[in-house]
Amino acid sequence: MGEQGRISTAKEAADHELILAFGRLQGAANRLGYILGRAIEEECGISHLMYEVLLILARAGGPGLSMRTISREQVLTTGGVTRLVDRMEAAGLVERSGDPGDRRGRLVRLTPLGEETAVRASEIHLENIKRFFLEPLPAAHRERFAEDLRLLSHSARDMLPRLR
Repeated sequence: MGEQGRISTAKEAADHELILAFGRLQGAANRLGYILGRAIEEECGISHLMYEVLLILARAGGPGLSMRTISREQVLTTGGVTRLVDRMEAAGLVERSGDPGDRRGRLVRLTPLGEETAVRASEIHLENIKRFFLEPLPAAHRERFAEDLRLLSHSARDMLPRLR
């Protein structure tokens, strides 16, 4: 993509190829997030955000993760994560336990129901990813596209300030 020069009108801004490309990325992410998240809600009774937290906890394994670690992964405040984890705990998906490395700290980990829900939601999610995210792309571009998204995600994550 070539870069155009200075923007001097709103029309030039609206038609700038990089602004259009980023808008398309946001639009695709929002629409796909809605489609895929709605399927998880309808089939499993959990929000997409809850599903993401289940995956974060599954990836971590072991004794669990602190609220601060979960908040960094989800770009939420610790207060937002606390409210989310409260709802997940009430639903039986996660449990809190003491942190052996911090007397005041608490760790969050999956319950057996959380594990089962993560697996069931992932089966649905994977099928929908294939259908709505991969199938529209030419097969030869899929692997490179996934790698480019990984690079963008990690770069943006590393530039974010640490939320409290």
